[in-house]
Amino acid sequence: MNSSVAILSLAISYLVGSISFARLVTKWWAGKDVTIFEIPVEGTQDRYKVLSVGGNSVSSVLGPKAGITVGILDILKITIPTLAFKLLYPQQPAYVLIAAVGGLIGHIWPIYYRFHGGSGFSAILGGLFIIDWIAALISPVAGLLLGMLVLRNMVVASLSWIWLLIPWFWWRSGGDAAYMLYAVAINILFMLAMIPDYQKAKKYKKEGKYIEYGMGSLKSHPMGRGMLKIAKFFKVEVK
Repeated sequence: MNSSVAILSLAISYLVGSISFARLVTKWWAGKDVTIFEIPVEGTQDRYKVLSVGGNSVSSVLGPKAGITVGILDILKITIPTLAFKLLYPQQPAYVLIAAVGGLIGHIWPIYYRFHGGSGFSAILGGLFIIDWIAALISPVAGLLLGMLVLRNMVVASLSWIWLLIPWFWWRSGGDAAYMLYAVAINILFMLAMIPDYQKAKKYKKEGKYIEYGMGSLKSHPMGRGMLKIAKFFKVEVK
């Protein structure tokens, strides 16, 4: 592996990944700044500013059409550089993996916006569509079923598809070190991106408002409301 090409793939993907389509679409669509939008805490007077800037935040402000638009653009901004390095260096998958990680870093900590970005759901999918499109389709479904049917936990249903990528790539790649590093890296990056959410949840848990916080967050955007409907169908308690 050529270190110069590896650095180039990381840098280009980071800079492209740093483009915040959530901000751009919201500004173009409604002339608003998505970062000032506040989410209510269910059944209380409390409100807090959006913690991550992505498709769900835009859905909360402008509705599902705008949110889906942002989600697609966020996927493409990772997919395009990753695909470019796959086509340029078909015998060097490491460059592809590095490009996907670089794009995710840019999405979470964008250089153009004081390093305040999104949590990374769409960005991870954008890389997966090039690295292993089957994983992009199967892992979210597997995570949903694991959370809803097996562990009966909403948090697991929402997040476990990313955790499952570690055993998935171990199986698919035969334990190849590059793929394993990629799977571990995106999990670590995602957990770091979620720290503000964890801290906010901890705050409301101490105040005895954890359920209200969770319900307010889920009800604020279409994906969350969809998760609530699925949980109701499978009779999973929201906790």
